[in-house]
Amino acid sequence: MRSRSYINALPTAITLTRILAVPLVLWLIIDSNFVMAFWVFAYASVSDAIDGALARFLDARTELGAYLDPIADKLLLVSVYVSLGLQHFIPIWLVILVAFRDLLIIGGVVMFQTADRPLAMIPTVISKVNSLLQFILATWSLAAVGFGWDYPMISSLLVYTVATTTVLSGVVYVIRSLRSESQIIK
Repeated sequence: MRSRSYINALPTAITLTRILAVPLVLWLIIDSNFVMAFWVFAYASVSDAIDGALARFLDARTELGAYLDPIADKLLLVSVYVSLGLQHFIPIWLVILVAFRDLLIIGGVVMFQTADRPLAMIPTVISKVNSLLQFILATWSLAAVGFGWDYPMISSLLVYTVATTTVLSGVVYVIRSLRSESQIIK
């Protein structure tokens, strides 16, 4: 029975490695070691899919994992976006947009929790697409600078697509939280 608990802990352990990858990838970006930053970030990105799939496959979904997974995503994406933005590899306006959306969502969750009103944060299709595109843009940006790829049309397309999905997913979350609030009041 003990070995089953170790297996059930595997998805959460993978999520924790994603959190631990954050300072490493930031250090590599700051140190201008973009190729290594690309590989660490690529691992972290893939681990996001693996931990969730493994949790479902092993029927090992936990409350801790449900909290840690989005935290790991936000820590990784926002910190990489900020560091790439400060080095002018991603437009600062997009960094602000991505960070603001995440702060808005986190602020809404904290507000609902503080008011003792549960708010189910069920990811929407647009938010999943947005997260995927944010990971793709960060990976692309690290690859472009690390491997010397110069394809500005691809970069621009990714930047504006991420901006669009970021705004759309933020609007959807705000609308859902307002509907949830109105249902709680009734």
